[in-house]
Amino acid sequence: MTDQSNFSLRAFVQIDRLQPQFAAYNGATVLGSVPISGDSILVGELGPGNEVFRIVDVALKAARVEASSQIVEREFGFFMLRSQVNSEILAARDAILGHISLSIDDRIAPVLESEQVITSVEPYQAQLLNKWRKGSLVVPGETMGIIECSPAAYITAAANEAEKHASIKIVEVRAVGRFGRLFITGSEGEVRTGVEAASELLKTTEGR
Repeated sequence: MTDQSNFSLRAFVQIDRLQPQFAAYNGATVLGSVPISGDSILVGELGPGNEVFRIVDVALKAARVEASSQIVEREFGFFMLRSQVNSEILAARDAILGHISLSIDDRIAPVLESEQVITSVEPYQAQLLNKWRKGSLVVPGETMGIIECSPAAYITAAANEAEKHASIKIVEVRAVGRFGRLFITGSEGEVRTGVEAASELLKTTEGR
């Protein structure tokens, strides 16, 4: 148990059947255990940020899961746990909720802050985006979709959902900070489908 007087469970989401491209993106960016396609992951964002170390410790002792990320940003802590066995992720989830004496309903519901679709990306903007992307390159002439949400960690679920429903390329997934941002590219039709699927997931994820 931990003192809940100042505790905030900002984001808490389980993602089943990690999609191949999003799994590869995480493999290139996480500092811990690398998720692979088909894995289940548990992603959380909380405050105070330093609580992330205790939360990850609780989960690792309660279930056969591995830590992919534990980060303390300016205000919040972020973690990602992975397993090839969905029941182990469920056990880790329940252990965390029991430790902090909260339920899934106590998480903050995601807010879709903005969504954009930019057709025929100009070469100079593509080059700017390619300077900091960690995923696929932006090719001039492609269509680009951008989604912004808060709390930031929910953008992970949005990225996986976009890939599940559309043939898109993942350019960047920013899941830490005040806002989460997803950048995808592809044909106009596929990008619009991906943006719609990701946005719908954010709008229908429940919380307080």
